[in-house]
Amino acid sequence: MSLHGKTVVITGASRGIGEAAAVVFAAAGANVALLARGREAIEEIAARIGDTAVAIPCDVSRYDDVAKAIQVAEEAFGPVEVLINNAGVVEPVSHMATSDPAAWGTVIDINLKGVFYGMRAVLPGMIARGHGHILTISSGAAHNPVEAWSHYCSSKAGVAMLTRMVGKENSGDGIRAIGLSPGTVATQMQKEIKQSGINPVSQLDWSDHIPADWVAKTLLWMCSSDADEFVGDEISLREDAIRSRVGLI
Repeated sequence: MSLHGKTVVITGASRGIGEAAAVVFAAAGANVALLARGREAIEEIAARIGDTAVAIPCDVSRYDDVAKAIQVAEEAFGPVEVLINNAGVVEPVSHMATSDPAAWGTVIDINLKGVFYGMRAVLPGMIARGHGHILTISSGAAHNPVEAWSHYCSSKAGVAMLTRMVGKENSGDGIRAIGLSPGTVATQMQKEIKQSGINPVSQLDWSDHIPADWVAKTLLWMCSSDADEFVGDEISLREDAIRSRVGLI
């Protein structure tokens, strides 16, 4: 499909995968709405992109914030065609027995509830129009326990199920919900993980991580009919076959 003039909403757009997605989708002709808590960062990125970008401060852990952000994006550019659920955190890394319950819950609020809130805010409009793309950043942690990541693994497992739920309930309405498990990506989150030094992921060399724009280019490819077979399911960017189809290798 052509994304020229289409509205794309990206959560967690202030850095890393979100920032890369904003640049890649804007280059493909889309109008991009950048959502994040850090106003200055998303305003700088939007200014760099130009008139086809708008910065919308938003806390994804609050449904009212998300619903209002979707409204602002649609007032600026028109109906949301693509939602990219990217916002997520991993800190504080801690074993369950010593974890802070409030901090643990905050990760669930952002990583899991934030994804649901985004889906809930855009689904009625997408269903009414008969089409829409909901792309969500998943993780290998959704399927395998990682030491000291009980909050992250649990939230990502829930996110994977939310994607499957949209596929079950709304694929017949023209909604293409697909998850993307990118592997480890060279972002600020990986720096935070490395500082913890707790599990094997923190021991990886920086050269082991893929660049954020690989993920962004894959998200763009996921909007094409070539990815139809994955609707309601998840794609792993660790697979060479997927990287080849996207054009990364």
